[in-house]
Amino acid sequence: MKSHNLCQTLLALSLAALSSMNMAIASEVKVTPLGAHDGEFCHLDRAMIFEDPDGTRVLYDPGRTVAGADDARLGDIDAVLVSHMHGDHVGDKHIAEVGAGGECAKPSFPTNSLPHTNVANIAMAKNAKIITGSEMPKFFANKLKALGGDPKNSQLVRFGGSKMIGGIKITTVPAVHSNGISGAMIGGELGDMLDAAGVNAYAGPPTGYVLTFSNGLVTYLSGDTGVTAEQDTVVRQLYNAKLAVINIGDTFTTGPAEAAWVVNTLVQPASVIASHANQPSTKGGKVIDGSRIDQFMKAATMPVHVPLSGNTMAFNNEGTCVSGC
Repeated sequence: MKSHNLCQTLLALSLAALSSMNMAIASEVKVTPLGAHDGEFCHLDRAMIFEDPDGTRVLYDPGRTVAGADDARLGDIDAVLVSHMHGDHVGDKHIAEVGAGGECAKPSFPTNSLPHTNVANIAMAKNAKIITGSEMPKFFANKLKALGGDPKNSQLVRFGGSKMIGGIKITTVPAVHSNGISGAMIGGELGDMLDAAGVNAYAGPPTGYVLTFSNGLVTYLSGDTGVTAEQDTVVRQLYNAKLAVINIGDTFTTGPAEAAWVVNTLVQPASVIASHANQPSTKGGKVIDGSRIDQFMKAATMPVHVPLSGNTMAFNNEGTCVSGC
């Protein structure tokens, strides 16, 4: 009888331990970069999927390295976030399939996504919301309508406002960049006139995001930006972001030195994922000496994680990477 009771006690303890382990695993936020070549961080890689512990999945800036709505890496997508309207973020064209054509330094993008954009095509196929700020929602609403979808799936979140998608609270924050819509994205006579004049339509200020996940992790997505005061006052002081995804590409955005200053001095997260390097950053999955990401990693005072395409990283509520990094 005592032996039976002991076995029951041991079984109960084992089940409790297993349940505790499962809860710990379930409490992590998963981040999966979707680049042009699996296992590498290439020239125009931008796209990332963020998965909440409750299963909600958000695609950030799919750009040109998601192979359209049929890309098998996507799975279910609940929302698409767009920082601004440039082709390398909304996807004016895209890869045919992962690793098909071109080198990491110059991937091939043979599939034209215009005038609808890769964003609209993916959102339409996945019945996903498109969450944007500024004047971008109306543009995407019209694209969804033209595709036969519901224009109400394009939704606005103004600076300082938030929207819940599943277990993820999505908040928009300022970014400093341009946000023009090319004539080719507009199409028709108006698009031709804009192109002929050498000007773009204007979609309002570009956008950064703060995501608050159901496990409490707060993540800052910089979009394309220079240094802004809001990275201190809003992202750090108000939202207390513990994980940051920041552009390091220089010329068009902060370079590695400026981005390191931003995370070291202003945002002060526990961990950083580098993005938007605008050059091949790895070879064989290893960081290239002297590259922008190499410079950034050496200058940042917290762990910097390399967004290798297809590699899933998991972060706890304090912004610490617990697997895949």
